[in-house]
Amino acid sequence: MIFKFLFVLLLLIAFVPPVRRFFFWLLVGRQIAKEQRKANEQFNRGGREGETRVYTTTPGANDSKLKGGEYVDYDEVK
Repeated sequence: MIFKFLFVLLLLIAFVPPVRRFFFWLLVGRQIAKEQRKANEQFNRGGREGETRVYTTTPGANDSKLKGGEYVDYDEVK
């Protein structure tokens, strides 16, 4: 009896998209939404509207051989 129920449930999950979406939301979707809310709160906590934020890197974090760059002249087009 329980094997028949599990078999029917497996068939529903495999072949009926609304059931599949519901199970995905039940297992994963709520956790994803919660993490997104937490990340948005953390990002928006930092400052006021219109404020400029500067993110700096620690020295030695970007160990590349390129130091600086080359000046490229440009023409302003109006």
